[in-house]
Amino acid sequence: MTLAPPDMLCFALHSAAHAMHAAYAPLLDPLGLTYPQYLALSALAAQDGQTVGEIGAALRLESNTLTPLLKRMEQQGWLTRKRDEVDERQVRIALTDAGRALADRAAGVPRAFAEKTGLDLASITDLREVLADLRDRLKPAKS
Repeated sequence: MTLAPPDMLCFALHSAAHAMHAAYAPLLDPLGLTYPQYLALSALAAQDGQTVGEIGAALRLESNTLTPLLKRMEQQGWLTRKRDEVDERQVRIALTDAGRALADRAAGVPRAFAEKTGLDLASITDLREVLADLRDRLKPAKS
């Protein structure tokens, strides 16, 4: 049986992701942030001083994608990247004062996005849990 894209779960998720990114743009543009930068900033605001690997695991990004993003954020003055004193193979990321101020300015973004969805908090939480569960079930098994 062949399905047309509008009838496919993968297309619904794909098109919803595009719509979500588009909905975030007017919230993040005034802050000078891209969506991936916003995610990295939020991860650091929640727990500063993480390694690149820890941030990558949290955001599900490979280091070859994350490192250039973090370098651009460092050039903006929002964070610092320093070798770990105990394990020099690790690079620790810390927000600067400017980065913390930006994170404070971005603190209203989740509420503004939630309002755009037209969903109540319980529905957003339920949807997030369903999608996270789906993501986890679709992960390839580690060998």
